[in-house]
Amino acid sequence: QVQLVESGGGLVQAGGSLRLSCAASGRTFSMYAMAWFRQAPGKEREFVGAIRWSTASTDYADSVKGRFTIFRDNAKNTGYLQMNTLKPEDTATYYCAARNSPTYFLRNSYDSWGQGTQVTVSS
Repeated sequence: QVQLVESGGGLVQAGGSLRLSCAASGRTFSMYAMAWFRQAPGKEREFVGAIRWSTASTDYADSVKGRFTIFRDNAKNTGYLQMNTLKPEDTATYYCAARNSPTYFLRNSYDSWGQGTQVTVSS
């Protein structure tokens, strides 16, 4: 199992930026991909983006493409979600997740989850 701890959430004005971090520990050598999901009050959890750990190839939801960037630091076993041009509709609790098994489709079936970090974008 991989343990995940998110950090970096907070309150920001629309148009601003935030960077979330997800520190992984445990069986990080087996980690295939890390993803970010978010859940707003009263809404279902949705996929934001993901990165394959070895190749750094990424996939993004259409709603964040061009505004959000996912990258990772292998030496620190940490993934990042850089969020630019934030909108009020980006307000949500953001979760990072990890999976061990290879997959072509990165948008579901994650094994480990962090506790979440709140992002609030004011208009």
